Amino acid sequence: MSPELLSALTIFLLAVLVGFEVISKVPATLHTPLMSGANSIHGIVLVGSMLIAATASEPISQVLALVAVAFAAMNVVGGYVVTDRMLQMFKRREPPAAPGAGPAAGPGEQG
Repeated sequence: MSPELLSALTIFLLAVLVGFEVISKVPATLHTPLMSGANSIHGIVLVGSMLIAATASEPISQVLALVAVAFAAMNVVGGYVVTDRMLQMFKRREPPAAPGAGPAAGPGEQG
């Protein structure tokens, strides 16, 4: 194993551990607003993965780039879906109609 690969894997492993530690400390009530507010960061990740995919020349790097673009795109779409669901919670609902407030047609009558 080359020293460059070993150092890259070490950095990746440390980033995974730090990311897990930071995310696990966020309370559940704050997780949705924080993640929906980070949609711009997800977009930057998508652009970065597309730039890497554009420079990929070997088949294995092309496959990994495709996987990176797919995961980044799912992350962006998921962020906006979560944001939409969160905003739906704050929409005002229409009150249900009163039983006698419908059309004037009675039983047996066609309107």
